[in-house]
Amino acid sequence: MHELTKVPSTRRPDLHVATDGEFRGWRTWIRDSFESHIGPFWHKIEEDGSVRSAFRVEKKHLNGSGNVHGGCFMAFADYCLFAIATHELDGPAVTTNFACDFLDAAREGELVECVGEVSRAGGSLIFLRGKLTSAGRPLFTFSGTIKRVQRKPALQPNA
Repeated sequence: MHELTKVPSTRRPDLHVATDGEFRGWRTWIRDSFESHIGPFWHKIEEDGSVRSAFRVEKKHLNGSGNVHGGCFMAFADYCLFAIATHELDGPAVTTNFACDFLDAAREGELVECVGEVSRAGGSLIFLRGKLTSAGRPLFTFSGTIKRVQRKPALQPNA
């Protein structure tokens, strides 16, 4: 388990940075309990402003054949959509479209990395694409759309 520290930010109170281990200095969000359960997934902003995401394959990420489960690749790619959109987002958003292609398998111990780009950012929709690799080997490509949304007020119990 990695030790985490909260990133000082009023925009993302759920953004934390690893303070030790392989991903020291990398960021993760802790609000999404599903991602926290299947991850950890990490991202960092490179010197040129691009975003790189990664995770180290563990036994829990594998399917019955000993390869990374396709659903794990898809969940990581969805995480990557939001990491790639870091510079475009200033509030909550949701995935509205996702398409992918499985190219190769990854196995326990491998480092899976993602790079991508924002294809277009409009008023409410952000279009993105990315590629997962391991040691330079293409594993998975994806594209997706995320939509900026307004936070809904909490439901009040009936009085």
